[in-house]
Amino acid sequence: MGFLQEFKIVPQIFQLETAKEFLENFQIGKNDLVFTSKFIYDKYFVDQMEGAHVLFSEDYLSGEPSDETVEAIHEDIKEVVYTRVFGIGGGTILDLSKLIALKQYMPIWDLFEGSIPREKDKQLILVPTTCGTGSEVTKISILEFKKRNTKMGMADDVLFPEYAVLVPELMSTLPYSVFATSSIDALIHATESYTSPLANAFTKMYSKEAIRIILSGYKSLAKKEIEYTSLFKDFLLASIYGGIAFGNAGCAAVHAMSYPIGANYHVPHGEANYSVFTQVYKTYQSISYGGSLKELYEYLASIFGCEELEAFAYMDDLLENIIHKRPLHEYGLTPEDVETFTDTVMTKQGRLMKNNYVELSSDVVKAIYTELL
Repeated sequence: MGFLQEFKIVPQIFQLETAKEFLENFQIGKNDLVFTSKFIYDKYFVDQMEGAHVLFSEDYLSGEPSDETVEAIHEDIKEVVYTRVFGIGGGTILDLSKLIALKQYMPIWDLFEGSIPREKDKQLILVPTTCGTGSEVTKISILEFKKRNTKMGMADDVLFPEYAVLVPELMSTLPYSVFATSSIDALIHATESYTSPLANAFTKMYSKEAIRIILSGYKSLAKKEIEYTSLFKDFLLASIYGGIAFGNAGCAAVHAMSYPIGANYHVPHGEANYSVFTQVYKTYQSISYGGSLKELYEYLASIFGCEELEAFAYMDDLLENIIHKRPLHEYGLTPEDVETFTDTVMTKQGRLMKNNYVELSSDVVKAIYTELL
């Protein structure tokens, strides 16, 4: 029997307008564990979650989530009894919430390596407060493993939440920089999943709609026709569309190559992805132009009103209006790092690299890093 390709949307998805509606629907209290930021809690939820055990991300995080973060959280909650986990925040909070909803998640390396059972015994409700991660509908959690100097992703059906809840009001104070990097991340999710070998008609439909919404919003921003805050509701949808697409078809080299940058130089995930995004696609184009890549270029050209092969040049110009792309040496990357990062990508990121539009050799990966120095 051949490989049966599947398409799943597991969580029930709710669209609500306000924090008040969210509280009325979910009645958070005793036996609930809430993981959020102190800022979000104080602004929207203070004194409204009586009996719940609340964790603040500020007590555990100073950058990207890591194995040390999980160990610290576990130490604080190992005696707490809870049957529901609410993750309310950005991708970091959502990814960590997936882990603490499991029956056993320590030792954390053993969980990611698959040497301890992956079982879930709590209900998981995820509420994004940025417009990029898509984590609220995926079965993926990403961690930096500090001693191993890399990021790793774990993909398993037990990580799917039961509910994904969109509440635009919770984004009302999102800083522009976070809006920009998170929404570019959503754009990259949609783009990489479109050209993945695992893409199908369903994932491509979600990818294209996410791309359309985000690029349309960016074009209006670049022309200074609107404020970025007016895009929150639409971009939350675009983010979840991108999450559905990459949750089924996967991300690829852009994410694989960004992980060492984020892990070593503490660059926000969306910004690290952005730093390599268009160069990866220009490289694909130079190796083999056809199939889903040609479809993508045609679709982008229709949005930009440009010639087909100019699509990623126009993409570069538009994204530069949203956030400046820095050369990699400004983060601290050196020619010696290029060798190390290339080795990391080729040996540790097979889960992602198998989703590339075409196979990329270590020499090609090294050339992309070098071009971006």
